[in-house]
Amino acid sequence: MVLPRVVKAKTSRGKRVLARKEAKLIENDKQTLFLKGGNTSQNVSMLLKELYSFKKLNSTMYKRKNITRPFEDESGIEYFLHKTDSSLFVFGSHSKKRPDNFILGRLYDDHILDMIELGATNIKSVAEFAAKTCPLGTKPCLAFAGEAFDVSPNFIRLKSLLIDIFRGPSVNKVRLQGLEHILHFTALDDKVYFRSYRIVLNKSGTKNPRVELEEMGPSVDFVLRRTKLASDDLFKKASKVPYAVKKRKIKNISHDPFGTKQGRIHMQKQELNKLQTRKMKGLKKSSIDEESQNVENDDSQNMENIETDKTEDKMVE
Repeated sequence: MVLPRVVKAKTSRGKRVLARKEAKLIENDKQTLFLKGGNTSQNVSMLLKELYSFKKLNSTMYKRKNITRPFEDESGIEYFLHKTDSSLFVFGSHSKKRPDNFILGRLYDDHILDMIELGATNIKSVAEFAAKTCPLGTKPCLAFAGEAFDVSPNFIRLKSLLIDIFRGPSVNKVRLQGLEHILHFTALDDKVYFRSYRIVLNKSGTKNPRVELEEMGPSVDFVLRRTKLASDDLFKKASKVPYAVKKRKIKNISHDPFGTKQGRIHMQKQELNKLQTRKMKGLKKSSIDEESQNVENDDSQNMENIETDKTEDKMVE
C-alpha cells in the first residue's frame, strides 16, 4: 500500500499554484491586475492610477511598460495574471490607430474568458473636481442606466464585466454611513458614460438624512471598440454555482418582501363542538340547549331508521 504524497509548497508562488488547483466552494475576493502596454499616454497612465485607487486593497499595478497585445496573443497577459494570482485585468495602451485604449478582461480555468476594448474620450481626473475623495477601501455602489445594458449582447457582457471589476469584497451588512461612493454607468448612442460621485448625508430635520451627490471624478466617455466574448455554453459553465452552495428551498416556508419568515402548517379538520373550553357560567349549556340537542339527535335517528326500512322493502320486492 502506497500512501499519497503530501505536497507542501516552500515558496509563496508555489502556495498560489496549489491554491488554484484546490477547488473552493466559496472563492476568495477576485484580484485585479492593472498594467500598461508598450506605449501609453498621460491620460492612460492617470486613469489607470485613479481606477487602481478604487481597488487598491484587492488589486496589483505594474508601473513598468509591458510589450504585449492581448487581442493578438493571450499568452502574455495570462502569464502576468497567473504570476499575480489575479482573475481580472485592466490593460491601458495608446497608439495612432487606437488612442487612449483600454482593455477589460477576465479569466476562467486559467484562460481568457472575455475581453472588451474601450476607447476613452473626454477624460477628467480627480484633481479637476472640488469635491473630497472617499477613504481608501470604500465599497462603491454601482448604478447602470440605459436600455443597451439589457438588450445588446455586447453591453450585457460589458455590464457583467464592470460589476466583477468594481463591486469590491462581498459583505453581509452595510451601515448607512458606509454608503459614501457611487459609480454610475450610462449607455447611450453606443457609448458608456462613466461618472464617480461622493454621497453626502446632510441634516434634514427628520429621522432620514437628505442625500446629495457631489461629482469627485474621474469622468470618462468610453466608446466600444473590439470584443472577444466567450460562447453562451462556456459563459454558462463559468457562471455555474456549485450545488453545495445553493440555498435549498424548504417546503411550505417562504419569506415576504420585508424578510419575515412565514410557514404553512397542514392539519386535520377539527371538531369545534368537542373542543374543551374554559369552564365559565356563560359557556355552560342550559336545559333548553340540552333539550334541543336531544330533539336533533332523535330526528337524525328516525331518519336513519326510515332509510333502513326503505332499503329492506326494496330487497323484499
